[in-house]
Amino acid sequence: MMKKRILAITVILLLVSSFTMLAAEPKNTITYQSENGPIEVPANPERVIVLSTFTGNVLALDVNLVGVDSWSKNNPNYDLEGIPAVSDDNLEKILELNPDLIIGLSNIKNISRLKQIAPTVTFTYGRLDYLEQHLEIAKLLNKEEEARKWINDFKARAAEAGQKIKDKIGEDATVTVIENFDKELYVFGENWARGTEILYQEMELKMPDRVKELALETGFHALSFEVLPEIAGDYLIISKNSDSDTSFQETETYENIPAVENDRVFEADAKKFYFNDPITLEYQLEFIKDSFLN
Repeated sequence: MMKKRILAITVILLLVSSFTMLAAEPKNTITYQSENGPIEVPANPERVIVLSTFTGNVLALDVNLVGVDSWSKNNPNYDLEGIPAVSDDNLEKILELNPDLIIGLSNIKNISRLKQIAPTVTFTYGRLDYLEQHLEIAKLLNKEEEARKWINDFKARAAEAGQKIKDKIGEDATVTVIENFDKELYVFGENWARGTEILYQEMELKMPDRVKELALETGFHALSFEVLPEIAGDYLIISKNSDSDTSFQETETYENIPAVENDRVFEADAKKFYFNDPITLEYQLEFIKDSFLN
């Protein structure tokens, strides 16, 4: 009887000791409050796959990537050597990469199957503004402090540069951002990347009234080259795809635009201009400063 009691006490002590040891171990996951509810994710993810848009956010926070979407792979701003392009269709490839976290837009395919591979967090594009979006990704990656520090510094630098630009070109000067893609032309509002967040939000440069009518609410608007004179501001920034149709620049309509006649057109590489993550934003800020001030 005594032996049984001693054995029972020993088992209880071992269990208590085990629970104490487990409680003392550092927690290796955090609970992230996603759009679709709380989800357990690694506290320090080491093998992240990004399936859309957010590659630059992850890179800026110095978190290791093992796979990215094809659009990100083609961005010259990103150092992605050795990191393969993957898609939400290629589940076998994603499984081979053994991710511990998957990030994407809310419209990606196979979400339920991706969640079986690794914790999968999605965001709805445009639900948050571009800096809040970066902060959310930082929270997901347990890097909120670093993100807040960068955001505050970036906003201050952009505002300072914006004031210098306005001092040079005038408070009422207008700026238009367009892009050629395939055989279409697009004009952009204030929140569709291509430097628009910096120009219109942080620097508070003026947008032509016609652009406001067409693109401020929707973010972008497709147009024919014949209406370029209607939307062109005093300054014109072209996010240029050299492998798409650029013949509009050879037309008399384009050549007679005042911004063109006055040499106030700045051309950027569209592949470097698509996104609005910290790495791309830093490039855009330098491009805008150099274009207007130098």
